[in-house]
Amino acid sequence: MPLNRNLRILIVDDYSTMLRILRNLLKQLGFEDVQEATDGQAALALFENHTFDLVISDWNMEPMTGFQLLKSVRSRPAIAATKFIMITAESATENVIEAKKAGVNNYIIKPFTSEVLLGKIETVFAQQVA
Repeated sequence: MPLNRNLRILIVDDYSTMLRILRNLLKQLGFEDVQEATDGQAALALFENHTFDLVISDWNMEPMTGFQLLKSVRSRPAIAATKFIMITAESATENVIEAKKAGVNNYIIKPFTSEVLLGKIETVFAQQVA
Protein backbone atom coordinates (compact mmCIF):
# COMPACT_ATOMS: atom_id res chain seq x y z
CA MET A 1 0.00 0.00 0.00
CA PRO A 2 1.48 3.39 -0.96
CA LEU A 3 2.40 5.82 1.78
CA ASN A 4 -0.17 8.52 2.52
CA ARG A 5 1.43 11.86 1.60
CA ASN A 6 -1.32 13.72 3.54
CA LEU A 7 0.19 12.81 6.90
CA ARG A 8 0.14 15.57 9.51
CA ILE A 9 3.77 15.84 10.58
CA LEU A 10 5.30 17.76 13.49
CA ILE A 11 9.04 18.41 13.27
CA VAL A 12 10.84 19.40 16.46
CA ASP A 13 14.35 20.83 16.64
CA ASP A 14 15.91 23.75 18.49
CA TYR A 15 18.13 24.53 15.51
CA SER A 16 16.25 26.59 12.91
CA THR A 17 18.50 25.42 10.07
CA MET A 18 17.65 21.79 10.82
CA LEU A 19 13.92 22.62 10.87
CA ARG A 20 14.30 24.22 7.44
CA ILE A 21 16.26 21.23 6.09
CA LEU A 22 13.67 18.78 7.44
CA ARG A 23 10.76 20.80 6.07
CA ASN A 24 12.44 20.96 2.62
CA LEU A 25 13.21 17.23 2.60
CA LEU A 26 9.62 16.42 3.55
CA LYS A 27 8.31 18.77 0.86
CA GLN A 28 10.56 17.09 -1.75
CA LEU A 29 9.07 13.78 -0.64
CA GLY A 30 5.54 15.12 -1.14
CA PHE A 31 4.56 15.91 2.45
CA GLU A 32 2.91 19.34 2.72
CA ASP A 33 1.16 19.28 6.12
CA VAL A 34 4.19 20.03 8.30
CA GLN A 35 4.28 22.09 11.48
CA GLU A 36 7.34 23.06 13.51
CA ALA A 37 8.26 23.37 17.17
CA THR A 38 11.57 24.58 18.56
CA ASP A 39 11.61 22.30 21.62
CA GLY A 40 9.65 19.59 23.39
CA GLN A 41 7.53 22.00 25.42
CA ALA A 42 6.47 23.90 22.29
CA ALA A 43 5.65 20.57 20.63
CA LEU A 44 3.42 19.51 23.52
CA ALA A 45 1.66 22.88 23.36
CA LEU A 46 0.84 22.23 19.68
CA PHE A 47 -0.82 18.95 20.65
CA GLU A 48 -3.37 20.99 22.64
CA ASN A 49 -5.08 22.14 19.42
CA HIS A 50 -3.75 19.80 16.73
CA THR A 51 -3.44 16.12 15.98
CA PHE A 52 -0.39 14.70 14.27
CA ASP A 53 0.23 11.39 12.54
CA LEU A 54 3.98 11.62 13.01
CA VAL A 55 6.50 13.46 15.17
CA ILE A 56 10.07 13.76 13.90
CA SER A 57 12.15 15.10 16.77
CA ASP A 58 15.78 15.85 17.48
CA TRP A 59 17.11 14.19 20.63
CA ASN A 60 19.33 17.02 21.91
CA MET A 61 17.26 20.09 22.72
CA GLU A 62 16.79 22.47 25.61
CA PRO A 63 14.86 22.86 27.87
CA MET A 64 12.96 19.64 27.01
CA THR A 65 14.85 16.98 25.07
CA GLY A 66 13.38 14.83 22.34
CA PHE A 67 13.62 11.85 24.69
CA GLN A 68 11.59 13.70 27.33
CA LEU A 69 9.09 14.68 24.63
CA LEU A 70 8.79 11.04 23.55
CA LYS A 71 8.11 9.91 27.12
CA SER A 72 5.56 12.68 27.59
CA VAL A 73 3.73 11.81 24.34
CA ARG A 74 3.65 8.12 25.27
CA SER A 75 2.27 8.92 28.75
CA ARG A 76 -0.75 10.86 27.41
CA PRO A 77 -3.57 8.55 26.27
CA ALA A 78 -4.98 11.03 23.73
CA ILE A 79 -1.70 11.20 21.78
CA ALA A 80 0.17 8.06 22.89
CA ALA A 81 -0.36 6.29 19.56
CA THR A 82 1.30 9.08 17.55
CA LYS A 83 4.18 7.68 15.47
CA PHE A 84 7.56 9.04 16.61
CA ILE A 85 10.93 9.15 14.85
CA MET A 86 13.97 10.35 16.81
CA ILE A 87 16.87 12.10 15.07
CA THR A 88 20.29 12.32 16.68
CA ALA A 89 23.94 12.78 15.85
CA GLU A 90 24.82 10.20 18.51
CA SER A 91 24.81 6.54 17.61
CA ALA A 92 25.33 5.37 21.20
CA THR A 93 23.70 1.97 21.61
CA GLU A 94 22.37 2.84 25.07
CA ASN A 95 20.46 5.82 23.62
CA VAL A 96 18.84 3.64 20.97
CA ILE A 97 17.89 1.07 23.63
CA GLU A 98 16.42 3.75 25.93
CA ALA A 99 14.44 5.28 23.07
CA LYS A 100 13.09 1.84 22.08
CA LYS A 101 12.07 1.16 25.69
CA ALA A 102 10.29 4.54 25.77
CA GLY A 103 8.32 3.67 22.63
CA VAL A 104 10.12 5.32 19.72
CA ASN A 105 8.99 3.92 16.35
CA ASN A 106 12.25 4.56 14.52
CA TYR A 107 15.61 6.27 14.78
CA ILE A 108 17.68 8.32 12.32
CA ILE A 109 21.38 9.09 12.76
CA LYS A 110 22.63 12.42 11.32
CA PRO A 111 23.62 13.09 8.63
CA PHE A 112 20.90 11.49 6.50
CA THR A 113 19.39 11.76 3.03
CA SER A 114 15.81 12.18 1.85
CA GLU A 115 15.88 8.50 0.86
CA VAL A 116 16.77 7.50 4.42
CA LEU A 117 14.03 9.75 5.81
CA LEU A 118 11.43 8.33 3.43
CA GLY A 119 12.52 4.78 4.23
CA LYS A 120 12.14 5.38 7.96
CA ILE A 121 8.68 6.96 7.51
CA GLU A 122 7.58 4.07 5.29
CA THR A 123 8.85 1.55 7.85
CA VAL A 124 6.99 3.27 10.68
CA PHE A 125 3.68 3.28 8.82
CA ALA A 126 4.17 -0.31 7.62
CA GLN A 127 4.22 -1.34 11.31
CA GLN A 128 0.44 -1.35 11.50
CA VAL A 129 -1.04 -3.74 14.03
CA ALA A 130 -2.56 -6.76 12.32
